[in-house]
Amino acid sequence: MAKATLYYVHDPMCSWCWGYRPTWDMLQQQLQREFAEQLDVTYLVGGLAPDSAEPMPEAMQQMLEQTWQRINQQLGTLFNHDFWRVCQPRRSTYPACRATLVARQYGQEQAMVNAIQHAYYLHASNPSDTEVLCALAATLGINTEQFKQQLLSEQTELQLQKEIHFARKLPIQGFPSLVLVANNHAYPITLDYQQWQTSLADIQAVLAKI
Repeated sequence: MAKATLYYVHDPMCSWCWGYRPTWDMLQQQLQREFAEQLDVTYLVGGLAPDSAEPMPEAMQQMLEQTWQRINQQLGTLFNHDFWRVCQPRRSTYPACRATLVARQYGQEQAMVNAIQHAYYLHASNPSDTEVLCALAATLGINTEQFKQQLLSEQTELQLQKEIHFARKLPIQGFPSLVLVANNHAYPITLDYQQWQTSLADIQAVLAKI
């Protein structure tokens, strides 16, 4: 029987995805232990905000910073609020999404997501900027010039649009979301920000009946 696929639908610049990160890491470890032969885990970028060169409006900056504070209060997630003072925020996450797609070709997708999240949320760098993404690629051992060429290529843009289209056909509730696809049927999986066991129970129930 063909393996089932668990899709993790995310955006590397989604603050709730950053908040979910420790629980997601624990869930992945457990899935690897229990279901390595039955289940593939696949990342999908959902595309939170299209390309934009415009500065983020002040009201949106305040709203997002308040979201960071709320996530910190609810989950204990760390954020470096210097970002809002030392960077020029833009509502533009597609570049970071493309960076993860390019890194996927080098087997470094999750490492790139991790690098983007740390740069953005802990080190007050702006992953909307090509230069920042290229610098992160270099830390992963990816040739910077080659990475930049791929990042800005039409092929990567087409891949991004295709992935966004596919993600939005799945039964998701924003980012992050988990969807288990088995036998051509998509099962939404409950996502609990603090207890990985909640999602595991859903996954176990679906796999038991297919």
